Formats: sequence, structure tokens, C-alpha cells
Amino acid sequence: MKRVNHSALAAFLKSRRDRIRPSGVGLPHGPRRRVPGLRREEVAQLAGLSADYYTELERGRGAQPSVQVLAALARALRLNGDERDHLFHLAHRPVPPAAQGPTAHVQPGLLGLLDRLTTTPAQVITDVHETLVQNPLAVALLGPAPVVRGPEASFVYRWFTDPDARGIYPAEDHPHHSRVFVADLQAVAARRADDTEVTRLVATLRRRSPEFSGLWDTHDVALRRTDHKRIVHPALGVIELDCHSLFSEDGRQRLLWFSAPPGTEGAAQLELLSVIGTHDLSPERAGRAGPPGEDRGRRSG
Repeated sequence: MKRVNHSALAAFLKSRRDRIRPSGVGLPHGPRRRVPGLRREEVAQLAGLSADYYTELERGRGAQPSVQVLAALARALRLNGDERDHLFHLAHRPVPPAAQGPTAHVQPGLLGLLDRLTTTPAQVITDVHETLVQNPLAVALLGPAPVVRGPEASFVYRWFTDPDARGIYPAEDHPHHSRVFVADLQAVAARRADDTEVTRLVATLRRRSPEFSGLWDTHDVALRRTDHKRIVHPALGVIELDCHSLFSEDGRQRLLWFSAPPGTEGAAQLELLSVIGTHDLSPERAGRAGPPGEDRGRRSG
């Protein structure tokens, strides 16, 4: 394995950090800011890394960053495609294809819109419901994206194979969401008929979940564009929200955002959510904070 060019990697990270304005990623500018762009700890927060780890990278030290870390930094620093590839080359990691999964590069148009959605939960997912990037309110509402690869990165996969994943919705709503997920995946599978990622996902789900297999055989097809959801939050209880989707031009990524009509209880709960932030106030988790991705059940695709 080639040695990482730590000094060049550090210089590149700092140069990209310096050019980003806090307001462009939903952060307050603040009167005492001494750096032209983001602080190191802010980049670490956006990438889901520890501040100490990121600081070591910018100091030209530390171990070779993983593919997952590089992908998270590319999203946090709003790198374009050429810049992302350059980051991977500096770290001597193979550049991921422009495909799906946690290492996929978020399409710039969707990322730009996400940056402007600072008062409502929003996130970018793939067409097989793998979370790529979230704004802070989406993390507060849904929990952080799980740090997993393979089929488990898909919320649809976890929905039909992991009972804990369903805790985000009331039990009486589960049949509706199952139908919606399967009808949506039918459309995706037809469009990506030659894609082994999707065909393997469908085959695995048919093998592992009788519920999925039965719904698949109905051949219902409907891309999910809007939906009304009741989301179970550990501190705020059940929050009724409308979920909207904006598709990328090729249909392989989606920007999801959640809203509630003014004056409703859901709107009031969203305002309170912005105050609570990402603190998990559920009794079983009080007093401890897990790493990003630990709470794998509270994820919505």
C-alpha cells in the first residue's frame, strides 16, 4: 500500500475548509469568528467525526483515512466531483464509482438545496434508501445515519429484516409503510434492471422476508413522492409530518424534507425539536451518548 501524502492531504483539507462560509452549511456566523471559513470542529461535526481525529488529519498526522471517512469529508466540505477524486488520490484510496451507498457523492444540486433547508428536517438518500447526508434537524428527528455497508445500509432492507428499525413509526402504520417501500422499490428495480446491487437486494429480501415477498408479488408500483408520516420521537412523542421528495435528474438520489402546516401540533413540535437538537432524552439512553450510527433502529428512508 502506498504511503499517504499527509502534508498534501492536510493542505488540501484546510484550503477547502477555508473557502466555506458557515451560512452556506446552516451554521451561524458569530461575531467572534477568527477564521475565514469553517472551524475544524465544525467540519468534524458535519462529517460525523471526532474533532481530535480531524485535527490530526489537518496537522498531517494520523492513520490513513478510510473510504467512509473520505466520503464524509467530501460531503462536509462540499467538494465537487474532481475535488472528491483528488481527495481520494491524496489518501491513496481507490476512487469509488459514481454509484450508490454511503460513499456515493451527493449530487451538487441536491446538496445546495439541503444547505438552504435550515429550519426543517431534510436529508439526501439514494433510490434504495441509503442515507448520504443529513442536516442537524434530520439527525434530531430521525437519529444519525448508521455506519454500515452492504444491504444493511438500505433502510428498506432493515425495515424488513430488523424489527427494531420499525420503532420509528407507530405499529398501526407499519403495513402502509411496507406497501410504500415495496412499490417504490419495484419502480427502482425496473429502471435499474441490469444493476446487481438492486437485483441482489430484492433477491435477499425475498429470501429473508415473507412479508416483502408477498408484497413484491402484487406488482404494485409507485415512486414515493409525498407521504404523510407519524414519526415516534423519544422525547416529543408522535410527530405528524408531511414528507416531500425531490428527485435528481437521473432518479438515483432524492432530497427528502419534512414539514407541518402552520398552527398544527406538528409545527410546534418541529420548533421544539430545533431547541432539543440531537439530545436523546429517552429514559433508556439518558446519561450516555453513543457514536454516530449507534442507534440503528431510528432511521427513516
